[in-house]
Amino acid sequence: MKLFYRKFGKGQPLIILHGLFGQSDNWNTLAKRFAESGFEVYTVDQRNHGLSPHSAIWNYQAMSDDILELINDNGLHHIVLLGHSMGGKVAMMFALQHPELLDKLIVADIGPKYYPPHNQDVLTALNSVDFNVIKTRKEAEAVLEKNIADFGTRQFLLKNIYWKETPGVSHEKEDKLDWRFNLETISEQIENVGEAAPDGSTCNVPALFIRGGASNYILDSDINLIHDIFPNSILETIPGAGHWVHAEKPKEFFECVIKFIGSSPPLL
Repeated sequence: MKLFYRKFGKGQPLIILHGLFGQSDNWNTLAKRFAESGFEVYTVDQRNHGLSPHSAIWNYQAMSDDILELINDNGLHHIVLLGHSMGGKVAMMFALQHPELLDKLIVADIGPKYYPPHNQDVLTALNSVDFNVIKTRKEAEAVLEKNIADFGTRQFLLKNIYWKETPGVSHEKEDKLDWRFNLETISEQIENVGEAAPDGSTCNVPALFIRGGASNYILDSDINLIHDIFPNSILETIPGAGHWVHAEKPKEFFECVIKFIGSSPPLL
């Protein structure tokens, strides 16, 4: 699948993969900082998200294949691959299958273990938004608030609302709001998001795992599994950050990544 992506700067390629319900522009600020530090940054809309195509096929194999296609289309090599949450799972899958293409792997607040479904409240809220009835972002937020108490989570989701244009008809009469992500497929296949890394797989690419100190996605009990699969890995904790560690502590996150990437020269 040909994915939509945004490109910043010149230098060693750095590909950034967002998490569930995210999109490439969530990373604009950090992408520009990485670009200023000498990287050619690609922020990607993964399938069924953002401006990339929708598909009934939605699993980590397909998403990994999408990244390979993007890399081949752009002739990239010696890549730094960074993924958050679902994007981190895609990054791990890709690293396990194509280690020769990567210089470094960075995984933000997710591990290679299985995660049981835990987004049901969010899905219930999203599926409660009927855009045949709801005509404004404010009305959509009121519906979300019934199931999602956290203001930040609601705002994150509402960034995905857009006007779905009907060709040949005026906006005032026929266009309606919609979600950019493929809510139907995501709702049907949400269990795919929690899949573990393939049994017996290993990858020796230098890897950095970053967790939020206030997050429970990577526990101390997960460290042995991470090292079993990624033996050349280190784990850093950013105090006070939750699951959206890059958004909550962007300065600390940026410095952690740059320190790791700069710890050894690219394999040119």
